Amino acid sequence: MQFISRHPLVIFFLAALIALSYGVYTKLQPAAGNATGGPPGMGGRPGGMAAPSVTVALVERGSFIDRVESVGTAQANESVTITPKVSDIVTRLHFSDGDYVEKGDLLVELTNTAETARLSEAQTALDDARRQLERVKQLSANNLVSQSDLDDAESRVETASARLEGVVANMRDRVIVAPFSGVLGFRNISEGTMVTPNTAITTLDDISTIKLDFNVAESFLAQLQSGLQINANSIVYPGRTFTGDVQVIGSRVDEATRSVPVRALIDNPDGDLRPGMLLTVGMMLNERDTIVIPEQAVVPAQGRQYVFVVDEENTARRVEVTLGARRPGIVEVLSGLVPGQRVVAEGVAQVRPGQPVRILNNPTSSTSSSAGDSSRTSGSDSNNRT
Repeated sequence: MQFISRHPLVIFFLAALIALSYGVYTKLQPAAGNATGGPPGMGGRPGGMAAPSVTVALVERGSFIDRVESVGTAQANESVTITPKVSDIVTRLHFSDGDYVEKGDLLVELTNTAETARLSEAQTALDDARRQLERVKQLSANNLVSQSDLDDAESRVETASARLEGVVANMRDRVIVAPFSGVLGFRNISEGTMVTPNTAITTLDDISTIKLDFNVAESFLAQLQSGLQINANSIVYPGRTFTGDVQVIGSRVDEATRSVPVRALIDNPDGDLRPGMLLTVGMMLNERDTIVIPEQAVVPAQGRQYVFVVDEENTARRVEVTLGARRPGIVEVLSGLVPGQRVVAEGVAQVRPGQPVRILNNPTSSTSSSAGDSSRTSGSDSNNRT
């Protein structure tokens, strides 16, 4: 009371300031209400912001496929390093670098002079044993020799025949032929070279079919099966795709990489693919009918995913969703939405939960239908790179 009696002017100015503030507030409030709320049906609300303009998309079902990607190394269908079985001198070569040969074609001859002499000797011994056997048989028929003499003669024939077969085998070891049809590599020897069983004469690869080995993440193991089509690409042939089929799925999962080895076969009639080439591999797995929405409709917040669902009164509600695979512009929804709902596709940043919105489009066509068609060729972005 002493302060009021001593300072009446201060009290007067404070009262005047309060009255002026109240007058300004009461005059501005109706104007704000008309600007933001407006008459019923205009999309505003008293004391709030103007209804944002948005475009919406229908939640629908569509086909979706996971595209699994990996890298693999090409291998020949059959591959071998040609080496001799015995140590000897090369007397003649019957091939050149890079030749295509058929199975059984003669490649190399080694020195066989000594073996030729042994062959003649063994053949002569066999012929003599057979003549002796014929004489003994005639004498045995007249009971002029014992049965043991006949048995000895037959045994000598068998021994001579076995010795001849051994000499022939040794001669075959000095003739090297192609074990299968394919393409030869570089020639590493010349005529007159002393070779041993450790000498690599050349290589032989059957590249009519290419084996492609690659790894796929363990999570896709249930969808893998023999006969699945794969697409392979190489930087050597830009824009060209090689197709093949899965032949074998590995029996074990790698504990370090948590992946399973897969082998596919690719027809290579022109020989364009070579062993050792690096190829990128793509497979389409897990085709399914699922819920798909535009990717831009998803609002991430604090590790969770949300969308704004617009109800019949054009009010936006924030709904948490669980997402699956992605593809550019499209995302799979595992839970949280049902077909037929409308979600905000554009203008999401302006929308607040419970706020009315002004819809600029009429979503009558399906975004997910076209996405389902394209997924059969492009697949989803749930890629597996190993």
